[in-house]
Amino acid sequence: MSAGQGTALLVGAVLGPGMLVLPHLAAAAAGPASVLAWAGLLALSVPVALTFAALGARYPDGGGVASFVGLAFGRHAAAVAGWWFYGAVPIGTVAGALVGGQYVEACFGVDATLAAWLIMIAAFGANTAGLRTSGRLQIGFVVLLVGLLAAAVITAAPHVDPANFTPFAPYGLAGVAGAAGVLMFAFVGWEAASHLSAEFADRTNGLVRATVVTLVVISVLYVGVSVTSVGVLGADMTGVPLTAMLELGLGDVARPVTGVVAVLLTFGAVNTYIAGAARLGAALARDGALPAWFAAGGEPGRTPYRSLGLLAVLCVPVLVWAVDLDLLMRATSACLAAVTAAGVAAAVRALPAGRHRNTAVAATGMSLVALALCGGYLVVPAVFALVATAVLKAGARRPGKWGIYR
Repeated sequence: MSAGQGTALLVGAVLGPGMLVLPHLAAAAAGPASVLAWAGLLALSVPVALTFAALGARYPDGGGVASFVGLAFGRHAAAVAGWWFYGAVPIGTVAGALVGGQYVEACFGVDATLAAWLIMIAAFGANTAGLRTSGRLQIGFVVLLVGLLAAAVITAAPHVDPANFTPFAPYGLAGVAGAAGVLMFAFVGWEAASHLSAEFADRTNGLVRATVVTLVVISVLYVGVSVTSVGVLGADMTGVPLTAMLELGLGDVARPVTGVVAVLLTFGAVNTYIAGAARLGAALARDGALPAWFAAGGEPGRTPYRSLGLLAVLCVPVLVWAVDLDLLMRATSACLAAVTAAGVAAAVRALPAGRHRNTAVAATGMSLVALALCGGYLVVPAVFALVATAVLKAGARRPGKWGIYR
């Protein structure tokens, strides 16, 4: 996989469908001061992203964060971190697909659940064709996506009214903290690319280059969208701010364009998380945290069809019995925040002394603060930790079928 394909997968993972609704939710929580929450989480993203890039370059492996945690803290911790990510993917990808589906229904009249099914099927189909095909497809989607988001900002920017930024912080620091909590869904994704670290043609610099380019792209887009949406629409903006922004410059075509944006955002995130989780599942099976049968195809350059199939099976009941969308998104954020915190903490022990370890220390402190914002939803990763422990015990009793840790 080239650095360009990897960048496309990483941009798709970090942007995600949250861009469709989060400017509205953040402004509702903090008013114009929501831009401070966006800026703060961007600052958090820099050390976290660079830490995962350094880990992936030094220890390329399909197990991603789980492998890093295993190096630092042992096999039990690796299994727990792996299950946090693997278990979150069926919940989070379905949540994302449903968000995209709702926009598709509003813009084109297609049933939201049907649209979500189609998005999920397309993402699994792309990954079944292989990571190289998936990466090439992602490049086209991401280029078009970035262009559409940039068009929303550029066409709306001339309509910015400074009066919309006053009063700037009507809910004080508590409002900014609340906005940061809801915005967290837009800032996970860096850990997903770590599972693809072994797939880069240039294992030394490929992931690092993809990460740096992605940081630049999302920083420009997030700052542009957050500032422009408040400046043009005000803190009491509509629940579909991108549509409202595009309508100012594009008129009636804004609605179908927003529908296209929804599909691109959703497919990009779902595609990347499925790609990463499929390789993680194979690595977990290789190391005893899943039955060894699922390890097939986990080698670099191959497609782990069995792990991919297990993910598809797990996604079906979530799609069929999907509960409250907000619950799904917050549960996913709690799991991925736990994965991020575990990964950067592992980097403090796994990376050699110097600049990268210092970055990991900063990322760990900031990630623990972000984890605390998840509150009661931390019960979800706690449940997955219990599942991982049970699976390890079952594997220890049946090593011939479950494999062993290396």
